[in-house]
Amino acid sequence: MTKIIVMSDTHLERSLPEKLVELAKGADLILHAGDFVDKEVYDSLADLGRVEAVCGNADSPELKMLLPERKVIDVDGVRIGLVHMASHSSGPGTEMLAREMEVDVLVYGHLHRPLLERNNKLLICPGSPTVPRMSPPTVAEIEIKDGKVIGRIMPVGEPTCDYIRYGQSLAKK
Repeated sequence: MTKIIVMSDTHLERSLPEKLVELAKGADLILHAGDFVDKEVYDSLADLGRVEAVCGNADSPELKMLLPERKVIDVDGVRIGLVHMASHSSGPGTEMLAREMEVDVLVYGHLHRPLLERNNKLLICPGSPTVPRMSPPTVAEIEIKDGKVIGRIMPVGEPTCDYIRYGQSLAKK
């Protein structure tokens, strides 16, 4: 089994929060869908394990020169596409991009809120572990075993403000 930690939109200039360090150390692969902001954060992740990443719109010029805007990798026979901005929401545009990239899984960022959708493809936006929008701080986890892919969203902290999910207030008290 291969365990992958997926993150995006960390928007950090220096060190990674301890929770992200722990998750990254326990993964076989770390995927980042852009908006590290500073190369030091990319380097910190790379020190923890194998990182595959793309640049985001808020990344430094140094990262934009280092990282591609799109990337496709093969993990245990599963093709995973990585982009920062797939569209401004989930839906047909995101799935069309997955088909265009000829991937089984599309990981994307930019939204700062988690989305996980399975139609013909698995579409994952891990949200943001540090600057969430209308959601708790999150990352995603992908497990690949015998060609089967399981994706899940994982909270990595408490919400920083009130938000509504499934019609209930889950505000931090």
